[in-house]
This record gives sequence, structure tokens and C-alpha cells, in this order.
Amino acid sequence: MDDRQRYDRATAHLEPPFAVLDLAALRANAADMARRAHGKPIRVASKSIRSRPVLARVLDMDGFTGIMAFTLPEALWLVSTGLRDVLVAYPTADRAALAQLAADPRAAREITITVDRSEHLDFVESAVSGVRDRHEIRICLDIDAGYVTLGGKFRAGALRSPIREADQAADLAADTAKRPGFRLVGLMAYEAQIAGVGDAPPGKPALTRAIRWMQTHSRRELIMRRGRIVQAVRQIADLEFVNGGGTGSIGSTIREKAVTEVAAGSGFFHPRLFDFYRGFTGHPAALFALPVVRRPATGVVTVLGGGYVASGSPGTDRLPQPYLPCGLRYAPDEGAGEVQTPLIGQAAEDLRVGDRVWFRHAKAGELCERFATLHLIEGDKVVEEVPTYRGEGRTFL
Repeated sequence: MDDRQRYDRATAHLEPPFAVLDLAALRANAADMARRAHGKPIRVASKSIRSRPVLARVLDMDGFTGIMAFTLPEALWLVSTGLRDVLVAYPTADRAALAQLAADPRAAREITITVDRSEHLDFVESAVSGVRDRHEIRICLDIDAGYVTLGGKFRAGALRSPIREADQAADLAADTAKRPGFRLVGLMAYEAQIAGVGDAPPGKPALTRAIRWMQTHSRRELIMRRGRIVQAVRQIADLEFVNGGGTGSIGSTIREKAVTEVAAGSGFFHPRLFDFYRGFTGHPAALFALPVVRRPATGVVTVLGGGYVASGSPGTDRLPQPYLPCGLRYAPDEGAGEVQTPLIGQAAEDLRVGDRVWFRHAKAGELCERFATLHLIEGDKVVEEVPTYRGEGRTFL
């Protein structure tokens, strides 16, 4: 039985659209990430999962400890449900959430927030100034891990923190340490240009060479710079963790002595954008099914909905991939539509109204913003239905 037959059989009782999670693929992907981490703990990026029961499943697996959240309200909610050790990886300007954090001893113990400048510390102090019996707030410094060369004319990597050098990090660490009510416990640096950029784009040899050149030089530069930064900050604060990496860079980031843990999230679901890496091969685990509702012409079928475009720089790589049956592609004049999506190709000839087309999202967790539940598949059976964040009435962005 191939995957399409297996998924169709498992979900025969369901009416599409719906989303599924293949548990065997999820376990295989998690095991591969743990193997590549060589014993260093992996902090699970919640933005790539966005389902509390699935987060709990992953954290029960060997090699995974702690959560990397994307907003403070999300972190507060996760901790209120019993999850622990949550790093909010992006600075927050949510005054109400900061006040709640400072007032809640459990949340203050389990949550770490991120800053990258003194202005953030000023904002937090202002937000919690009216809290009685304020609890100490745990702080993590975010460091720019981007690659800059040619005198600053070329840059690769996410535009995140303004802190690039050891002296800048030490200054912010010192500012944090001298302020009452804060405790500096961590440091993070996300090398998006390595972890989030595939080094084997199909049919683009020149781009492939350029990406590999950039990533090789970026790794060398970052090893030295991150090491200097960590050494400087440790002179000021007793860091509990130094976080780095992502799904695409686990194997290289773990080699750095300065890094105590790596982060990963997309690798669990293995969305389309993660097909193009030399260093690992994942298994598509999260899929969604759309029904065929029209056959407008020979070699064309139309499915319901489908315009689930991923975030990031606009391009065709941000569209969901028509995955099963093989051989379907978008009609060039329409693409993925809001309420309907025409698909063309030889495989369309064999599809009839009511059949399913299985898609992969370009990114991981954004899929869960479209669906209230995930149907967990084991073999050719749905063994459980679990809510996504949306299904629990939670939308944080």
C-alpha cells in the first residue's frame, strides 16, 4: 500500500478539508534530529508545531528538552497547562503579558524572555512597575548570527539583533546585571542563513555554489565570533544555556563548544522548504487534504480552497505542494486560490469529483493556523484527533 492509499484509507470517514500528522514519519524525523545533535539537547520550536498535544509527544522523546516559543502570551498559556522551560525567542512589547509574568511565580520560574538592547529592559521595567510582589524576570540576550562581508555590502541571515560583537554583548549583559528584578540566564543566536536555507536547490547550479560558499564562510566566522561573545558574557553572568541553530544546521551547530543546546522545529513535520538540504533527508509528516470539486477541462481538476501561502519573501516556493497523487501542478494563471485551486497535469485525468488531493505546506506550523485539529495516523488508521492552537481557541500572531 503506497502513502496515498494509506492516507485515503485512514481518513475515509472524514470530509475534507482536514489535516493529518503521520506519526511514523514524525518519529523518524525526531530520531534523525536527535542523532544529528549527538547528545546535545534540542529545544523544540513551538511555532513549527502549534499543537499542544504534539508538543507534549515530542518532549516525551529522547533528546528534546524545553520549548522555544514565539510570543509571551503563548508561553504564559503553555506554562499554565503544565509545560516547562519556555524561552520566548523574540522580544515582546506586550505590557499586560509582562505584568502577568512578573506577578506569577510559576511563570517567572519557567519562562525566559529575550532582549537585544537596553531599550527592551527599559520597556519591561515600565510594564511591570505597578506589579506588587514582583518576581525576578529571566533574561536571554539575542545575538546577530548573520554573515556580513565585503565591508558590509553583503549580508545573509535574518535581520534580528543589533548586537554582533563581544563588547556589545558584554555591555548589555552588564546593564542587565545591574538592574534589580532581572537575571541574565541565557544567550541565543539563530543562524538563519544556514539553518533555514537549503543548500541543494534543484536545477540551479550557480545558486547552489553561491549558497554553499556563503554557508561555509558563515560557519567559520560564526564559530569564532559566537565563542568570543559567550566568553565575554560568561564573565558577567552564569549562563544556564547558549542556544543556536535550527533544523538545517543541527549537525554543524552542535560542534561549537560554546553552544549548549540547539533549536529545531520544522524538521518534525518536514515541510516542502526542507526538501533541499544535503545534510539530511526527512519524511513528510504533516499533510492536508482538499476535495476535488470540479473538472473544468481535460487534464484539469479544481480543489476546494488551497491558498495557504507561507510567510517569507514572496515566490512560488511559498505555495503548498500538490503532493499526492504525483504529477499535479498549479495552473500558471491562477496558482493557489482563496476558495478554489485549479490543478493541471496527467494525474488530473484519473481524478473524479470527491477524490482527495494531498498537499504539503511550504512551512511547518503555519499549517495549523488553518485547521482546528490534526488527525494522527498510525499505519492506515487514524488513532487520535488532537487540537491545534487554533482548535483550543488560541491565536497568538
